[in-house]
Amino acid sequence: MYKKNNVLKLGLHLFIWTILFLFPYLVFPRQDNDFSKLLSISWFSLFQYAIIFYFNYFILLNKLLFQKKYGFYILINLIIILFFLWFNWQFRHLFMSTDLQGMIPPDDLPGGSHGGSFLHNKMPHPPENIFIFKDLFSYLIPVIFSIAVKATENWIRMEAEKKEAEKKNLESELQHLRYQLQPHFFFNSLNNIYSLVEESPPKAQEAIHNLSKLMRYLLYDTGRDKVELLQEISFLKKYIQLMGLRQPDNTRTDFIFPETLNTPYSIAPLLFIPIIENAYKHGISATQESHIFFKMSIQEKLLTFTSENTNFPKSNTDKSGSGIGLDNLRKRLELLYPDKFELKNGVKDNIYWITLQIELSL
Repeated sequence: MYKKNNVLKLGLHLFIWTILFLFPYLVFPRQDNDFSKLLSISWFSLFQYAIIFYFNYFILLNKLLFQKKYGFYILINLIIILFFLWFNWQFRHLFMSTDLQGMIPPDDLPGGSHGGSFLHNKMPHPPENIFIFKDLFSYLIPVIFSIAVKATENWIRMEAEKKEAEKKNLESELQHLRYQLQPHFFFNSLNNIYSLVEESPPKAQEAIHNLSKLMRYLLYDTGRDKVELLQEISFLKKYIQLMGLRQPDNTRTDFIFPETLNTPYSIAPLLFIPIIENAYKHGISATQESHIFFKMSIQEKLLTFTSENTNFPKSNTDKSGSGIGLDNLRKRLELLYPDKFELKNGVKDNIYWITLQIELSL
């Protein structure tokens, strides 16, 4: 990326200077003598501007101005500009004297002596102050442009470095949350299997087999930033089946998930597991009728996941879950989908509900 940016920067500089050097060809009429003189003067000035620009761009700005050595910076630029002013004054004096001599008729031509005397006596030289002020102003332009260009490049570079640092911090935090979620998921699954070992060994064997499939998905697929939504839905179905092995007979679990998708959407993995775990944690009673319901729908890139369960809140002494699930989910959503999600929850008619909406991407 660094080399690519340097090539683009070099190409942009070459393009701009090429346009500047070709500008006289595009603007002024091409009369042989006058145009060649105009061209030489224009190129001579542009060459000086290039020296001032790149001397500031490559050396003075980073070593002096951006190091807050303002006095040295101004002094060196002043010396360079004064040198070019003196050099231009010498060049202009020689150039204008040559032009004036070419305009004076020789003495042997009719009226030559009179004409020559007239030109010498009546044609005034342009005031030097005009040229000096014009040159001084024109030399300040490449200085200002070099500051603007370098400052803009530094700002772009710092913004890129800032975004890169934020990206690394984001990846590190997401990795931490993922490592935090997986043991939490594994812990809850083992609790379910443990309760089945004595009650129904065949179901416990089936649960271990299903768990191995789920762990394979966790290990090999969820390490990516995004997974296919259908793949995540398949994982959710298997996980609900695993959780259903433990639920008592008085509990019913229903879910409605899309079977096919017209668009291959992608999504961050394991976003819905904390919601499902929360429903099983707070929605099952050993003595009362319980109902758990999950639904996922997609309309115009907007995914809506809804969880509803009869509300049997756990006491503070109940340690059947680590309690980090929903907090973990909200943190992940804030990192992965800033300003693109909405998470709501509440209780109505003894039904605890959670609704998560996410703006999907391909």
